[in-house]
Amino acid sequence: MSLTDSDHDLPIAPNRLRERAVPGQPNQVWVADITYVETAEGWLYVAGVLDRCSRRCVGWAMGDSLATTLPLAALDMALTHRRPPAGLVHHSDRGVQYASLAYRERLAQAGLVPSMSRRGNCYDNAVMESFWSRLKRERVHRRQFQTRAEAQAAIFEWLEVFYNRERFHRALDYQSPVDFELNLN
Repeated sequence: MSLTDSDHDLPIAPNRLRERAVPGQPNQVWVADITYVETAEGWLYVAGVLDRCSRRCVGWAMGDSLATTLPLAALDMALTHRRPPAGLVHHSDRGVQYASLAYRERLAQAGLVPSMSRRGNCYDNAVMESFWSRLKRERVHRRQFQTRAEAQAAIFEWLEVFYNRERFHRALDYQSPVDFELNLN
């Protein structure tokens, strides 16, 4: 599916987070987005899916293309590892990858409810934007990656070893996302 300029003015999905409280349990709301990291080889694109309750990165993918397959891979990772219930709200911006037919069909197949930010409003996905800011501040800035593989290894370590398991969050009562989820039970 290709979107024309006029299609970008149409809401693909309403913003279901605007009047919704922060969820009290995991797998009720996920937020998703894409960022990029500069390397000497060119850009490395990183797609992520965070659980809104625990701030745990539940899905991610990295590659040299912004094609829809990148965020789809992150979504599929999240779906495989979490097996969320039908009705989970999936929030993203209105980028063409998330508005694509393939992405919307995957959400529907999984029983997820799409939600999208208002046009040009980064505050609608502030938790995800904050996550990217942390990644860049703590792992990417002040480093020059020679290759995409070098950047991927550093980001993988930050995500899976440090961020999810060790990094404390004030919003989580100074626990890591994994510990926060374990202590909910």
